[in-house]
Amino acid sequence: MLAFVIRRVFQSVLVLLVVGLVAFSMFRFVGDPIDNMLGQERTQADIDRLRADLGLDQPFVVQYFKFLEGAVQGNFGVSYRQGRPVATIIAERAPATLELAAVSGFLAISIGIGLGVFTAIRRDGIASNIIMTVSLIGVSLPTFLIGILLIYIFSVELDLLPSFGRGDTVMIGGWSTGFLTESGLKALILPSITLGLYQMTLIMRLVRSEMLEVLRQDYIRFARARGLRERSVNFRHALKNTLVPVITVTGLQLGSIIAFAIITETVFQWPGVGLLFINAIQFVDIPVMAAYLMLISVMFVAINLIVDLLYFAIDPRLRADRAGAH
Repeated sequence: MLAFVIRRVFQSVLVLLVVGLVAFSMFRFVGDPIDNMLGQERTQADIDRLRADLGLDQPFVVQYFKFLEGAVQGNFGVSYRQGRPVATIIAERAPATLELAAVSGFLAISIGIGLGVFTAIRRDGIASNIIMTVSLIGVSLPTFLIGILLIYIFSVELDLLPSFGRGDTVMIGGWSTGFLTESGLKALILPSITLGLYQMTLIMRLVRSEMLEVLRQDYIRFARARGLRERSVNFRHALKNTLVPVITVTGLQLGSIIAFAIITETVFQWPGVGLLFINAIQFVDIPVMAAYLMLISVMFVAINLIVDLLYFAIDPRLRADRAGAH
C-alpha cells in the first residue's frame, strides 16, 4: 500500500510539472502584458525597464523554473494588473468558488445517486421514465444556456432569486462565507444548480446503468431466494457493488466542478477564482493565470489519488489482487 501511494505521488508530481510547462508555454502566445501596463506615451526605455523588473527579459526556461521555485513556497508572484501578491488575491477569491463547488458537488452526488437508484429499482415506472427524459436537458444543454434560462425564469419572470453576485457575506477568521446570510444563501441557489446539473445527470445515469447490471447478477437472485428484504438487497448488496465505477466518475466530476466553474461564475458574475481567471486573460496577467492552472491541476491530481485509495477501501478484490502479486 505504501509503495503504491509513493508511486502515485511521484507520478502526480511529474504530471504537475508537465502541466505547468504546457500552461506556461501557452501564455507566451496570449499577448504582451507590457501593452496593458504602460500608457500610450511610453518610451522604449520604459518598456525595457518594466520588462526587466518583471523578469520577462530572461529566457523562458529561467522564467519557468523561477515560477516553480516560488510556487513550491506558496509564492506565485505579483499580479500585473493589481500589483498585489497572487496568493493573496486567490485566497480572497477562493472561499466563493469553494463554497459554490461544495454546494454543487453535494447536490450532484446526493441527488444523482438517489435518482439513479430510484430509476433503476423502478425502471418501468412512470416517474422513472419522466426523470430519465428530463435528465436529457442536463446532459444536452450547455452550462451557460442553463444558467441564462434559470436567470430568465427565477430572476426576471418570477423575481424570486438574484441573478448575479454573491449576496451578503460574513467573515469568520480569514474566510468569507455566504452560508450565514439570507441573501448569501439565495445567491447560491441558481449558480449551484447550473454548475452541478450536468454532473448530477451524469452520475444519475451511470448509477442507474451500473445498478441495472448488478441487479441481473446471480448473487442478487440468490440473496432474494434466501428471503432477504428487498431494501437490503438493493442497498447492501446491489448499490455497494456499483460504487467502484461511480467513484471514478464522481471524483473526476468533482474536479470538473471547480475547473469549469469559470463559465458559471462568468454568467452569474460570481466573485470566485474562475471569474478572476477570465479577467486575467483579458489583461494578460500571466502570474494569475499560471497560479490558477497549477492549483486546478493540484486539485485534479489530489482527487485522482484519493479515488485510487478509495478503491482499496470499497473493493476487496483489488486488495486481494495486489496481495497476490506480492
